Amino acid sequence: MEQFGDYAYYYNAFYKDKDYAKEASDVDTLLKKYGHDVKDVLVYGCGTGSHDAELVKLGYHLHGIDMSPQMIEEARKRAAAQNLVIDYDVADIRTYEPHRKYDAVVSLFHVMSYQTRNEDIKNALTSARKALNKGGILLFDCWYGPGVLTDPPAVRIKEVEDDDYRLIRLCKPELFDKRDAVDV
Repeated sequence: MEQFGDYAYYYNAFYKDKDYAKEASDVDTLLKKYGHDVKDVLVYGCGTGSHDAELVKLGYHLHGIDMSPQMIEEARKRAAAQNLVIDYDVADIRTYEPHRKYDAVVSLFHVMSYQTRNEDIKNALTSARKALNKGGILLFDCWYGPGVLTDPPAVRIKEVEDDDYRLIRLCKPELFDKRDAVDV
């Protein structure tokens, strides 16, 4: 099942300059604007937990899920290093069966865009609905189809270095407009 391998390491390396605190603040603003006294949040596709840590610092109670055991392991390490209480589980958002209800389900960094078949998105949304309290909020980002068609993704190269490696990421997008998909 594990298709991510060392992806957690690369993910952290390539996104170390991402402003997670600002993005968590934006999420906080939206949850306060559209939610009803949101406290308990389920995070779909939590990755290595950077957004989660920032949301906990803003007063939320978090439970994160991700398909990658390595991502979950890194998220747990991050939470422990910062003395934060965050629950994590390895799970697929399309088949996740929640054990309790939440005030909000949050899915950031285009996790929903990775649901490439209608059945995938339907299952992810059904799973989220099962997890939500009555009146709960689902907050996610995704690529906007018309925007992608008018300003298509371009080839991008990003280089990062740490004490051990020099990493180069080459993103070569291929647009499949007939099936509403972009392979990157």
